[in-house]
Amino acid sequence: MTHILIVDDNLTNLEQLNIQLEDEFEVSLAKSGPQALQICRSAKPDLVLLDIEMPGMDGFEALAAIKADPSISHIPVILLTASPETKTELRAIREGASDFLAKPVERELLLHGINTQLLFAESKERRDAMLRDFEDRLIIAFSDIIEHRNEIEPVLAGRASKYVRIIGDTLLGKGAYPEELNHRAVELMTRASPLHDFGKIGIPDVILMKPSLLNDDEFSLMKTHTVMGETHLRRVFRLLPRQDFHDYALVMARSHHERWDGKGYPDGLSKDGIPLCARIMAVADVFDALVDARPYKRTMGIQEAFRTISAERGTVFDPAIADAFLEAEEKVTEATWAGQDG
Repeated sequence: MTHILIVDDNLTNLEQLNIQLEDEFEVSLAKSGPQALQICRSAKPDLVLLDIEMPGMDGFEALAAIKADPSISHIPVILLTASPETKTELRAIREGASDFLAKPVERELLLHGINTQLLFAESKERRDAMLRDFEDRLIIAFSDIIEHRNEIEPVLAGRASKYVRIIGDTLLGKGAYPEELNHRAVELMTRASPLHDFGKIGIPDVILMKPSLLNDDEFSLMKTHTVMGETHLRRVFRLLPRQDFHDYALVMARSHHERWDGKGYPDGLSKDGIPLCARIMAVADVFDALVDARPYKRTMGIQEAFRTISAERGTVFDPAIADAFLEAEEKVTEATWAGQDG
């Protein structure tokens, strides 16, 4: 059942609105802005009816807090006021309200306003989901072409992204990095991860496809793909609508070859000085490279690749992240075989 949250400091108003809606919707009631925010974050209602005139945190402040929180900013908010003025209505729309209604509201008008916003939100959610799916497929396809550009038909497996999600979910389950890691962060890292090697677009084929180890000069050029990746992605992102995963993509592109012991590149960062998303990407990227066939090496067996990750925890890799990856061996193995089958 559709869940509506009603927010008003006046108990009589709350009860009247509740009576109007309780036969059609699941209804929650809040008497203040802070209480409304708590319910929004825990219960994720489908729509909020929010009174403007409240003591402490008023309706506009509560609206701003809702729109500032990525986990609940999508919830449509209809502002209610007993003192409607044009300037108040304009402010409501400018600050992100979905609609504006004057109290007292006739039931038919209230239901019409609610149902209109719910239909709009549902349509927007479907459109956004389709757009995200298209973008994700395009990102994976483009990154795979860069990584396997000598092949006639790219693999399109997105295997490293699966490893990033597995690591993120495993760390979440362990309660690791609570200040940096949540479900939203894992989602954004996963979306960004196929772009981590974007800079390889600027590396000549003669180096990328060399069937032997690179010499010092060639390796120095290869290492520039990290900085080039960040630079090129910034240029691309300037031409696109701003999305939250862009920041993760920039960091992952630049820093996925940093090492826990400080001996990586391009900046020689170490330990927690390396952004968390780049530390996760480092494990996923190395394992993916180990089990993948490259011009200069054979395909390594999965168990041997796991042993390599284990051997390099605390030197190349963040130990906690390496441990999370190793603990998820069954899921990683399943993702690896699925990628190879693809």
